[in-house]
Amino acid sequence: MAPILHLVRHAEGEHNKGGDAYLIRDPLLVKSGLDECRLLSDNFPYHSSIDLIASSPLRRSLYTALEAFKPAISRGVKVVALPELQETSDIACDTGSEASELAREFAVELGPSGPVVDLSRLEPGWWVKKGRYAPSSSALTARARDARRWLQARPEKEIVVVGHGGFFHYLTEDWTGIGDSEHASSWENTEFRTYRFVSDDDENASIIETAKSRTDRGVTGRLPSREEQEQLYLKVMQYWESRGFQNPLKMEG
Repeated sequence: MAPILHLVRHAEGEHNKGGDAYLIRDPLLVKSGLDECRLLSDNFPYHSSIDLIASSPLRRSLYTALEAFKPAISRGVKVVALPELQETSDIACDTGSEASELAREFAVELGPSGPVVDLSRLEPGWWVKKGRYAPSSSALTARARDARRWLQARPEKEIVVVGHGGFFHYLTEDWTGIGDSEHASSWENTEFRTYRFVSDDDENASIIETAKSRTDRGVTGRLPSREEQEQLYLKVMQYWESRGFQNPLKMEG
């Protein structure tokens, strides 16, 4: 049976104040972000049942995973850096670091069964936003599907997925809530939502938020159909462009 997924947006990073801060390459968490991690750790109800943490290899996500999920890590749960989970754009703050740099930085993180962070899936140049990691709509849709398929095939029963607000909309194929605030995503810092796979043999590996997760965050009403989500996606792309963010539909080729 495919695992349950707890999706978690990273905590506040150096880049989140916007402006020139977007030019910081692979930014770290700030103090308020570390405070958010501690609060998430205190309130997350599934520490005892998760058996894997998959994280974007961007440093703000890796540090969120390490800080917020210490109870699980202390009993041997690993953090796997999954390059497919990196953020959507090719600007500096969404561009990762060489695997060798990350290996030096995170080698000191040891759990009861050795190194906590598994970087083995980071091929050379994983952070170069070209090919399968390009900021185009088709590439983002394809790697979101690849990430879902990887997660669907895992033997674990419950997985925490730490990543980014923009990419989570591609991962979940849910475009609701964007534009209700000034943010480019409907996901708040360290917000978590729980998902299940629609079917074990679905080629698209589609996921759907659980009823409890929706209730817990105060969401009511029916889920939009796939056709309605496709129309929402077009509106979101226009909204992103109007706010000065990259429009992946115009990044093709």
